Amino acid sequence: MGNWPGRVRRALLALFVTGAVVVPVSAAAHPDVPAPAPARLGTVTAATLERAYERNRATAARAADMADAAGFLGRARALRAIAARDRTFLTFDARGAGRAAEVLGDLAHADRIAVLVPGSDTSLDTYGRFRAGALALHDRLGARAAVVAWLGYGTPTTIGPAVTTTGRAEAAAPALTAFVRALRTVAPGSSVTLLCHSYGSVVCARAAPGLTGRAAVCDLVLLGSPGTGADTAAALGTRATVWAARGADDWIAGVPHTKADVLGTTVGFGTDPVSGSFGARVFAAGGGGHSDYFRSGSPSLANITRIVLGQDAEVTHV
Repeated sequence: MGNWPGRVRRALLALFVTGAVVVPVSAAAHPDVPAPAPARLGTVTAATLERAYERNRATAARAADMADAAGFLGRARALRAIAARDRTFLTFDARGAGRAAEVLGDLAHADRIAVLVPGSDTSLDTYGRFRAGALALHDRLGARAAVVAWLGYGTPTTIGPAVTTTGRAEAAAPALTAFVRALRTVAPGSSVTLLCHSYGSVVCARAAPGLTGRAAVCDLVLLGSPGTGADTAAALGTRATVWAARGADDWIAGVPHTKADVLGTTVGFGTDPVSGSFGARVFAAGGGGHSDYFRSGSPSLANITRIVLGQDAEVTHV
């Protein structure tokens, strides 16, 4: 058994301390904010895509009015931005912390699709920061590629027990798999890359075995990952190429890459994805911090762009 209780305590302490040092970007989840039910869209196809966008904008506008009337002014402002005529959401749900999948680009005609899967503290209240990364990537990719910002699960808070376990990821994995499958209905010939940031890499890892057939992806990219719960990239059970990167100033490097069973719950995520023993293709991310992987002009964004476009030979390595 060794001294596993001590290792677990140190791992937990590191996670909570780093969460305290890195100021959380989320507001409260506001589960009591009144909001309408999501629009009933049925199966969205290329032919019905614009109608889906229009109906989700209308839902966001109604949600903004309801939040405003109830005194949730910050949420109302966020929802009004989402309801703008130039915003295109494939899915949208304003209830609770919110769920959304925003499309940047021409999804129906895209040859390449990048799906961003966020980490902790991402909600409709903090959505602007998540979207900024998607916009930066879309600006790099060109007209034949689309980017989807997928806020399709209840992300954990940086300071809280859920961020140290796979529970939220296990709940989110079926939704991510179903979403990728739905993308194939809209753009059946496209190549899909998952870009998984922080705790989002745990979500992608849990979804990986199911990403086959119509839900298959070409690349699975782990950015600033605390670990995946798997000991190796091969153990993820995916045929996708597994990539990993960590910026030189990313605080996640200080989180112990251990896992242990505590009262029937697995705490921690195991092997470091940028370690040689994990077996991912590790690429250069530059000197950025935990929130800098999609920063304009960064080595990480340049390499992510190359991966999405299938330019593997041009990716620079550590």
